[in-house]
Amino acid sequence: MNNIPSTPCYLNGEFMSLNEARIPVMDRGFIFGDGLYEVVPIYAGRPFRFDGHMARLERSLKEMRIANPHSRDQWLAMVNQLAQLLAEQQGQGASHMDQIFYLQITRGVAPRDHAMPTNITPTVFAMVQVLKPIAADVRNKGVACVSAEDFRWEKAHIKSTSLLGAVFSRQISADVGATETIMFRGDFLSEAAASNVWVVKNGTLIGAINNHLVLEGVRYGLIETLCEQAGIAFELRNVHRNEVFDADELILSSATKEILAITTLDNKPVGRGATSSKPGPIYQKLFALYQEAKKA
Repeated sequence: MNNIPSTPCYLNGEFMSLNEARIPVMDRGFIFGDGLYEVVPIYAGRPFRFDGHMARLERSLKEMRIANPHSRDQWLAMVNQLAQLLAEQQGQGASHMDQIFYLQITRGVAPRDHAMPTNITPTVFAMVQVLKPIAADVRNKGVACVSAEDFRWEKAHIKSTSLLGAVFSRQISADVGATETIMFRGDFLSEAAASNVWVVKNGTLIGAINNHLVLEGVRYGLIETLCEQAGIAFELRNVHRNEVFDADELILSSATKEILAITTLDNKPVGRGATSSKPGPIYQKLFALYQEAKKA
């Protein structure tokens, strides 16, 4: 039974219903996971941090040796048209709803061979969905996470569609009813299955350094700006495992979560010596500023 929704999407130059979209089975995205993606939140009809998402897309395309099939203006026009189509389908104005834009580019269709073929046309797919906010009671309580070793490949800076490692790592937390899996490479923090991780200690917000082992979330730059506004010290460096478990606060960030407080890690409350935990003051300040940034 086909349970794919009839929401609007874009595929290789055409707008259509998602349940009508088809790709050839020899598409390298299907055969090899040879593609990349971006996820852009849309608040009240306005793509949020759009240039940051496009800059990351361009970096990933260059690394994968795929020519960018569209200009930024063309990508923006696609986002806006899909957002308008979904709003019309929902019987609303685009400026009255929040959405999430998903974009995927694969190398294209070619005979099965691991080597990268030349002179083929990339497959371009995009869709929009209604963005469901994190429930207020969840935000007020914070979420539980678990820890695990990071067993994924060493080009994590590419936002690749080859996400089996992320699927396995996220399932570790799903199996125990937790929200995310916080991962370590050896003694050092990398990221969560589908989020970046932030450590608060003595009033400083600390994140893992940007390198090939971490996907630089578009919120990296935003959170640094919010810290400047709030007078919160901000630092990127290698973060030892002990610092994570000894943190005053732990925070997740992603396009869909925005920022979200972690209040339990491996069944223990976050905060040195804490017997119970709730979202802390640094999270509260950043969350409030984040909501203001969405309106700008």
